[in-house]
Amino acid sequence: MRKIVAIFYFLILPTIVLAQVNIINDSIKKRTTENLKFTPKQLIIPAVLMTYGIVAIESDYLKLINTSVRDELKENIDEKITIDDFSQYFPAASVYVLNNVGIDGKHNLKDRSIILATSYLLMSGSVMSLKGLTKVERPDGSANNSFPSGHTATAFSGAEFLWQEYKDVNIWYGISGYAVAAGTGFFRIYNGRHWLSDVAMGAGIGILSTKIAYWIFPYIKNHFFKSKKNVGAIMAPFYNGKQLGVGMIINFK
Repeated sequence: MRKIVAIFYFLILPTIVLAQVNIINDSIKKRTTENLKFTPKQLIIPAVLMTYGIVAIESDYLKLINTSVRDELKENIDEKITIDDFSQYFPAASVYVLNNVGIDGKHNLKDRSIILATSYLLMSGSVMSLKGLTKVERPDGSANNSFPSGHTATAFSGAEFLWQEYKDVNIWYGISGYAVAAGTGFFRIYNGRHWLSDVAMGAGIGILSTKIAYWIFPYIKNHFFKSKKNVGAIMAPFYNGKQLGVGMIINFK
């Protein structure tokens, strides 16, 4: 079991964070939304994660890794720990908590809510479509909708959201978000709900969804939310692997 924890916290997490830091260093001259324009480098992390997940569907070698991870965890599980049902939302929620305690991020309430809603729409649509197309059996045999992990996609979508909003304020806020997201992915495997490849794909989808949301935000704001009024409502869908719902955020500023 220690080997599995090491994979998440001493290999995957540092790789993601270091790659993000390199992207920051390339665009550190200006701290505006211009930094969020598309660059090919920003595709590296989600592309690697998603490629692993897709290849693992047919690769006998990667399937063997999935099975080995599941079997090793089975030997060490005393009881399931369902913290992942809640931790998937922590990174995104942290953005609003930090702002409420006076630590301002990159965007105001309305703008960041538009970005988050866009990210969740892209992420949930991708996850649900792939689940229906691939019909991969879960490790515990409970259903045929394992690929990709919706919990992990939600967590990494929020982690990227937290990173983008607060990386210029304090880089540790962003790192903590990715740590929670990695932990969410780990517990999805630990609880027998997903394969390692499901989690990798979910992480890639989550990160990419939020990046796209930032890239297209100026267009969405100018064409759909151009208003002189200071009151707005943002609807954000969510999907946790079992339930699909919609949350609403109202801005009275």
